[in-house]
Parts: sequence; structure tokens; C-alpha cells
Amino acid sequence: MRDFTHKIYRDFLTALKKRNFQFITVEEYFNSEYNEDKPFIIIRHDVDRRPKSSLKMAKIENSMGIKATYYFRTISQTFKPDIIREIANLKHEIGYHYESLAETNGNYEKAIEDFAKNLYRLREIYPVKSISMHGRPTSKWDSRLLWKRYNYRDYGVLSEPYLDIDFKEVLYITDAGREWNNELINRRDRVDSSFNFRFNHTEEIISNINRGVLPNKIMVNIHPEHWAEGNIEWYRVLFIRKIKNFVKKQFLS
Repeated sequence: MRDFTHKIYRDFLTALKKRNFQFITVEEYFNSEYNEDKPFIIIRHDVDRRPKSSLKMAKIENSMGIKATYYFRTISQTFKPDIIREIANLKHEIGYHYESLAETNGNYEKAIEDFAKNLYRLREIYPVKSISMHGRPTSKWDSRLLWKRYNYRDYGVLSEPYLDIDFKEVLYITDAGREWNNELINRRDRVDSSFNFRFNHTEEIISNINRGVLPNKIMVNIHPEHWAEGNIEWYRVLFIRKIKNFVKKQFLS
């Protein structure tokens, strides 16, 4: 069975609903706006490219009564105000997928200016309270290091999940590189976890949900650009991803 299709994504969401998981946003988690006696999942989307793919996923979730958090980069290919507004109107949270230190090649003063400027741009569309680092694998700079000198809470930011969630208690799953938790092609989308789950296919995750094996606290990071519906689109994404993953492996080796 092909992976990373919208059908399999719907099956994934359906399995979670059958197990009575709460679907909460990042902001709701940090504001404790959920039932602590029930299992929960935070679906987080990193909108790196192809924002129309994110809109398709947002509509799927909305049709199933599910909320998620969408972190948008502010590069020209991704920052599309009309799409961001439409996703927000579907009751999803919008966050800032910042990459300021990588963007300024390690210049901290310019980086914080870049961060503030682009946060303001997003806040003209949505009252952003959550931020999350974009890994930028071709850069040596980890933009989370910006917070060694500055405090994002000074900018009215409530959370940075990489820094504020205890992933020894919350299972973290990511499809970075269009493969589940593959550290060979994943430079920075990693956490310090006490869990040891390894998945090769989304069906394996669904099976573990159905059997009640996964913990009751989960964050899954899904990049909508990796997922597709029709055959032509699915193979196009697969081809592009294989090339990028090959380049990543050479770069990270």
C-alpha cells in the first residue's frame, strides 16, 4: 500500500477518534484547555513549501471536526496571506516557523530583527502565540540558539514546542523527509525522547493506535507537502523527495 496519501491520513485520524483521543492545538496545550483525564494528540504541521497542500489537509481535518496547528515560514513561496486566512477560518491555529539565525548566517542582532519583523507580518493575519524552528538542513545555524541571547516571551510568544514540551512524557513522531523518524535524513527535527517506537509506514502507526500501544500523550509533526491524493501528484512528490533525501544524506554524512 502506498504511504503518505490523503486516504491514509484520514484513516490515521479515524483511528485516533475511535480511541477517543482529544485533538488539541499547541496553544490549547500550553493554556491547559483540554481534559487531562483523556488521551490527547497535538497535530502540528510545518508548512515549509507548497501551502496549497496545507490547505487541502486543513480541509480534511475540518471536515472531521479536528483542529491542528500550522507553522508557516515567511519566505515568498510559503507566505500566502489568503491561504493562511483560509486555514485559520477552518478553526486551526497559525504559528510562526522561524529560521532567523540561519537566514542571517549567525548574526544574532539581525536575526532578532528578522524574527520580530516576520512575526509582525504573520500577526497582521492571525494572533500568533506559538513559534517553532525550521530546521534549514543546509545551514550550520540552528535558529533555536537565538533564545540563548533573547527571550521569545518578550515578543508575546507563549511557546516553542522544541524547548517547552517534555518529550520524555509526550511521544513525538515526525514525517520529516517523508519518512517516519528517519534520523539519517533529519538534521534538527529531533527531540530527547524516552520512547523507542520506529515506524516504516503510517499503517504501522495506525495499527499501534488500534491496539492501544501508543502512550496517551502524542505530538505528531506532519509536513503537508509530503502527502498527496492522485497518482500523478503522489509520484511527483515521491520523485522530488527522493532527490532531496539523497542530497541531504550526502550533505549530512
